[in-house]
Amino acid sequence: MKVSFNPKTYLGKMTIILISIFAILIIGSTIHGTILIDAQLDSTYALNDTLFVSGSATANTKADKVIVSLGVDTTDKTAEKALVSNSILLNRVIAALNESGVQQNETSTYSFSIKPNYNYSNYGDRGNLTGFTVSHSIHIESSNIDSVSQWIDTAVQAGANTVDDIYFSVSEDKLQKIKNTLLKEAVSNAKSKADIVAAAAGLNVAGIKSITVGGEMGLPPVPGPLYTKSVSSDEASSTPILAAEQEVSTTVSIVYIVGR
Repeated sequence: MKVSFNPKTYLGKMTIILISIFAILIIGSTIHGTILIDAQLDSTYALNDTLFVSGSATANTKADKVIVSLGVDTTDKTAEKALVSNSILLNRVIAALNESGVQQNETSTYSFSIKPNYNYSNYGDRGNLTGFTVSHSIHIESSNIDSVSQWIDTAVQAGANTVDDIYFSVSEDKLQKIKNTLLKEAVSNAKSKADIVAAAAGLNVAGIKSITVGGEMGLPPVPGPLYTKSVSSDEASSTPILAAEQEVSTTVSIVYIVGR
């Protein structure tokens, strides 16, 4: 049997075979591409898992601002005489403080009162008017906290007989600088916690979803009276007044995005 070879027919068949193989490769590549895309979507979906962590930071700082409340109490048979003597003494106190370095814009009136005095020992509920007491206190608000002892001694020597309160606090500028530093430390603290927890769970921290700064960023407590005392003019000088440190703290709450 004679078999004839036709080049055109052979070439046509080979073309069909090659086209079929190429089509199979395209389909396979397309299918393979779809699988990769699905895997990427799954990976992206896994990143939606979150981890909530809080971070904190604390610092102790010395006060750089002080408010001293001091004044004069005088008593006399009439309100006028008590007021006159009070004014004389207080003006003397203010002048002495100015000479010792207190600026005029650092002083202001804190409280002023004129009150009658009664003796109830022999007159029952009605009482017997025995005189009047005038109380006049001033505030000294300054950043020169190292001079507080000197000011108290000077004021008492000049006629002051009351030292009501001494408040130490942190100035706003200094407090803001501390806050900024603490915020960075709190965020770093939260990130360290997140890395530890994620690693323990076989995950990785991939990003941040949200950050919340807690409260007022750890404002220090309202300064309370660190020294309260009534003194007389014959008490010893060099009164020891010490400024306590104040604690400043801040917290942050961070929601991290985690994945494998």
